[in-house]
Amino acid sequence: MDSLISTLEWSGTIINKSGKQKVALEIAAKVKDGDVLGVGSGSTVYMALLAIADRIKAEGLNIKAIPTSLEISMFCSKLGIPLTSLFEHKPDWLFDGADEVDPKKSLIKGRGGAMFKEKLLISSSPLNYIIVDDSKLVNKIGTNFPIPIEVFPQALLHVEAELKKLDANSIVLRPATGKDGPIISENNNLILDCRFNEIGDNMERDIK
Repeated sequence: MDSLISTLEWSGTIINKSGKQKVALEIAAKVKDGDVLGVGSGSTVYMALLAIADRIKAEGLNIKAIPTSLEISMFCSKLGIPLTSLFEHKPDWLFDGADEVDPKKSLIKGRGGAMFKEKLLISSSPLNYIIVDDSKLVNKIGTNFPIPIEVFPQALLHVEAELKKLDANSIVLRPATGKDGPIISENNNLILDCRFNEIGDNMERDIK
């Protein structure tokens, strides 16, 4: 009988698959033998892993991956990409997706719920590639998605009050699908999805 890992498939519909495939191949072409890769989350990252796995099989590359999410960890195992951690290695470079990118290259990230681990790995890596297809490009941040904010559960009401001081016009506790209650992040926190009338250059700093 096949194992759960060997039969694992991507859980959602991959939108703009051809555009993501093009980006995935560009990322896979950057991989060198001996690299330690920081691996983000999302469907574009998943497609990049498929392309990297093809190179490993064809060329016998010896690489290691430090993933930001449990889902990507399982896909690495399925694809035969060895895993490591920040306890053992520092990434040579990282690739991750984004939900929105504006002309100033400001980003919204966090629809996958792995924000803390993504930021930790990005800050640990000397070189980071944010990979997106054309569907992620917007003129103004917040066009298609709210701002995701990871919150320590007991700080929920305090954070809500502080966000209102920043003129948040909508604050929603992200609900789970497939389970009762809210989404629990990769770091065991809650996620608030917030909308603001204006998102200035200092918004991330002010939220932190």
